[in-house]
Amino acid sequence: LDIRKISLNDPKIFDLLASGETTGLFQLESSGMREKLIQMKPNKFEDIIAMVALYRPGPMNNIEIYNQCKHGEKKPDYLHFKLKKILEPTYGVIIYQEQVMQIAQTLSGFTVGEADILRRAMGKKKRKELEKQRERFTSGAVKNGVLKDVAEFIFTKITPFAEYGFNKSHATAYAMIAYQTAYLKTYYTKEFIAASMTNELSNTDKLGEFFEDSKRLKITVHRPCINSCFAEFVPKDNSIYYALSAIKSVGLESISLIVKEREKNGKYKSINDFINRVNPKYINKLQLEALIKAGAFDSIFKNRKRLYD
Repeated sequence: LDIRKISLNDPKIFDLLASGETTGLFQLESSGMREKLIQMKPNKFEDIIAMVALYRPGPMNNIEIYNQCKHGEKKPDYLHFKLKKILEPTYGVIIYQEQVMQIAQTLSGFTVGEADILRRAMGKKKRKELEKQRERFTSGAVKNGVLKDVAEFIFTKITPFAEYGFNKSHATAYAMIAYQTAYLKTYYTKEFIAASMTNELSNTDKLGEFFEDSKRLKITVHRPCINSCFAEFVPKDNSIYYALSAIKSVGLESISLIVKEREKNGKYKSINDFINRVNPKYINKLQLEALIKAGAFDSIFKNRKRLYD
């Protein structure tokens, strides 16, 4: 697998995103984001870029307009026929700083450098500089055959967008990682969830989320077992073996050594066998108690209370 060579037009991935089953996906896993994805029903990579840029305080109100125009419930407003090409990919919604710069170039004949100065002036809300830019924008647009009041109206429309506008190249890089994680979850589901859980070994809330996600996806998560589990979460067949180091108070290092001993000399046959084979340096009383409570010894000794006592 070369994650850099995957198709960006895979309908299965867009189906996953539209279903809102996005636990573990970069930038797309919050409950609010899931709700918006279900409403949006993304079907192209451009949609993910837009969602990453829009899902923030300020521009979030425009997600609904974007979705309505995308699904043909509303007609996009391009502000001026000359701006259609710039605003068509985002259904008339100004989302990116690059769009603000392109509008200034197309409508008012700004150079790239001048457009960048305009973008910065809007972002920093410098009133004096902004007034100067408004005059330059309006006079440039009038020279290009745009009516003065139309040019002024467009300037007032783009000003708030520029204040919170997202950089498209930044949003695209985020969207790419989001799409790659969606690809892995679609085609390597149990491996992706196991790796994600290993990544969150000490975060019990997150592990709970992934556990619920596994249940929804009909993936069995095996209980902790000293003879079949490993230090990390391991995918096998259509199941995931729980990470012994994810049990509270049990460290990754000590469990890795216990698993190493098992792999070298075979499964632990009894508690006595375990105690005789495991170096006391590897594990202390607190760790043993945690393993017992989690049921890690159930396969070799059924009575947890007796063992704990």
